[in-house]
Amino acid sequence: MKTVTIADVAKHAGVAVSTVSYVLSGKRAISASTRQRVLESVRALGYHPNAGARALASKRTNVIGLVLPLRAGMNLTVLMQFATSVVTTARQYDHDVLLMTADEGPEGLRRVAASAMVDGLLLMDVEIHDPRVPLLRELPQPSVLIGFPADTEGLTCVDLDFARAGALCAEHLAELGHRRIALLGAPRVVYRRGTGFAERTLAGFTEAVRRLGLEADALPCEESFDEVYETVKGLFAAHPDLSGLVVHNEAALGHVLAALRLLGRRVPDDVSVVAICPDDIAERTSPAVTSVPIPAEDVGRQAVRLLMAKLEGEPVPRSTLLEPRLTVRESTG
Repeated sequence: MKTVTIADVAKHAGVAVSTVSYVLSGKRAISASTRQRVLESVRALGYHPNAGARALASKRTNVIGLVLPLRAGMNLTVLMQFATSVVTTARQYDHDVLLMTADEGPEGLRRVAASAMVDGLLLMDVEIHDPRVPLLRELPQPSVLIGFPADTEGLTCVDLDFARAGALCAEHLAELGHRRIALLGAPRVVYRRGTGFAERTLAGFTEAVRRLGLEADALPCEESFDEVYETVKGLFAAHPDLSGLVVHNEAALGHVLAALRLLGRRVPDDVSVVAICPDDIAERTSPAVTSVPIPAEDVGRQAVRLLMAKLEGEPVPRSTLLEPRLTVRESTG
């Protein structure tokens, strides 16, 4: 079969090749009638732009890189919600996504940047002292971080305000009259890496506890049932008056509720439980859990929009923090 070229489209539509190019790129205003005629010819002939030729002409690949290193302690279900949002939003801007899952650190970024495979980069699983950050400030490709390192100078970052989310959970329990509460956080390995979202949640929770005059503990929480059970059992052995739990670990939430049942603690009659997790996870537990949702779709969409604006040379805010909201369900009282 003969490959359809842009010249074939121009001949079919009765316009110049440059006119077809302008219609497809949107770089110049074309009358509505001419644009419609060109698009009808594109559909009739089954024309698809040659990606290689387009990249050479525009110095763009129309591909963005999503750096999502798959590390221990990460919840794959939630990560894929972010990734799906990035992919679907990028397609709205006529961009594809190169997913990079190897934990290569700065070297991986340097390799991809030097190969000119992508127009820009999105980075996830950002650490407080992320070793990739210094290189990002030097790369020719623009970047956006889904997460916040300690120093955001020269960077563009977007995420849920996890510090406020941690505080919001503590405030909700305090408003209900709970005086001793605990945070069951991410697995230990997540804190060892200094992962930003976990550290910021802990900081917000700790600050709110101090401000509200509560008694509180904060512990890492692993993901297997046996480990969760021992952690919860140990908490109540040490603090029999414990009456409120904040769970920031999607994989452990169901195990926490099961452990409470085995320990004879009724939810919410004896213990109130609040989680920071996606709505679908909070809604399908028994009882349904009061939660601060992780807005993966919104964050992914915002990240792509910021990156596209940077590619066009438009000014963007250095920091974009999405305000958390708390949805009250059956698990608190």
